[in-house]
Amino acid sequence: MSAVLQPRYDHFDTADIMRGLYGDGIIGLKGAFERHWVESLRQDIDMLFAEALRRPGGALGRGPNRFYVEVHPERIRGFVDLITHPWVVAVCTAVLGPEYRIVEAGFDVPGPGAANQPWHRDFSMPDATRVGRRLNSLAFNITTVDVEEDMGPFEIAPGTQWDEFEGCDKGMFPPPSHYHRYEARAQRKYPKMGDISARSALAIHRGTANRSDKSRPVFVLGVDAPDATNAKHHDMQFTRNYYDALPQQARSHLTCRIVDELEHVVQAHTIDGLIKGVD
Repeated sequence: MSAVLQPRYDHFDTADIMRGLYGDGIIGLKGAFERHWVESLRQDIDMLFAEALRRPGGALGRGPNRFYVEVHPERIRGFVDLITHPWVVAVCTAVLGPEYRIVEAGFDVPGPGAANQPWHRDFSMPDATRVGRRLNSLAFNITTVDVEEDMGPFEIAPGTQWDEFEGCDKGMFPPPSHYHRYEARAQRKYPKMGDISARSALAIHRGTANRSDKSRPVFVLGVDAPDATNAKHHDMQFTRNYYDALPQQARSHLTCRIVDELEHVVQAHTIDGLIKGVD
């Protein structure tokens, strides 16, 4: 598999990257990968999703007919293409610093019948953001389909990565009294195969209802600054032979375990507030 050739990472403008992620909280690059690369990614996700559904605890519920699966990166054929893509490197370096750490690889599958999620962020706001006004983690998303309106597009309220609110579980689920703010700002995203986005997982967002007869799988790559702690929720593993064969650029940014044989991931990042969904 090969990615679309892009300029060197330092050809992307740091100010544009910072402006987007510190402002709206989300940026994207259209046509980052060839469609055939994405087709192979979808094949891998479909296989791994089928395996996860057969294994107790293999797929975490994120609402009705909506699942998250953490995966072993070496079972994704394009993983090295992704983590060494110049835009990914540029975004991570600009926002998280040159010693950024890749801590999560997985995918979301909103299937037919998936309901609207409540507005939420993916974890509580760390002190680096609340006090220091600094983003210390990013989530990259790669769609495996051309997203259409009836497929439950991702919806985000730009600029809300800085919002603070009380009286909710872990500071992740804003009270309904705040919903008017998010609905007024809401933007639905309709990426095409080959596009990639980067966002602050603190920006308030939700998956919308999938009223189609198609799934909308999206690959997720989680990246931390050195002081972030999201790695404790994940268990990235590599076999020794695979790890040793990785380019040094890739190895130097991985937070992982090196194992003789891959072990089933015991998924720790449950989000109980998403289980029921909303109308």
